[in-house]
Amino acid sequence: MPNSANDERKNAVRQLVWDRLQAEKAAPPDVHGHIPSFFGAEEAAARLAQLEVWRSATVVKANPDTAQLPVRVAALNAGKLLYMAVPKLATIEPFYLLDPENLSAPADVIATSAGAAEHAERVVVARMRPVDFIVCGSVAVNRAGVRIGKGAGYSDIELALLAEAGLIGPQTTVVTTVHQLQVVDDDLPETEHDFSVDLIVTPQETIVCGPPRRPTGIIPGHLTAEKIEAIPVLAAYANIERPR
Repeated sequence: MPNSANDERKNAVRQLVWDRLQAEKAAPPDVHGHIPSFFGAEEAAARLAQLEVWRSATVVKANPDTAQLPVRVAALNAGKLLYMAVPKLATIEPFYLLDPENLSAPADVIATSAGAAEHAERVVVARMRPVDFIVCGSVAVNRAGVRIGKGAGYSDIELALLAEAGLIGPQTTVVTTVHQLQVVDDDLPETEHDFSVDLIVTPQETIVCGPPRRPTGIIPGHLTAEKIEAIPVLAAYANIERPR
């Protein structure tokens, strides 16, 4: 199971960053407990869109949070196939398929959580194409690429599912877009199921991080009964034993 001391350290970092964003009025007042919808998200998305690694990507997977909405819209407007996680991975088909050649609503509508739920098809992992670019939200991240989410573990599970299916690998670029205040200088705790990012993009700069850390798949021992019950797709992995 994940280390409780690491969990406590992560929670302390989250609180620090949420408080910092609130004090500096860099995000809406309801930032605590969420992936921050930071002010400047559009500028960060525009900076990301200038990167060659983004331009060459054809299949993108993104989180459903508001902070990364400008990135999802940019992906569709650039003609990229977009997979967007179903919020909380609450259905047996854990991703929405947003095909820019077959959209039933404008990009800035269908790329929202509500818009995707109304207009987009949900897909199982087995029906997905290999993913060459991943965008994730973060509460905090350091320049080595170690990130901390809001604490629910959804992003880690999403990447683990894709890795388990062979849909991502060393060639897949992982990026987070954040406010400059979310970039911390300290070492951040990691657990076995955590992943790191290759790039951090803020409204002011693009940070190239250290060697990436990637999951190799689902770690059954890190799945609680509550998590398996809440995320239907995990039931298939709950009793898998990995070779040692």
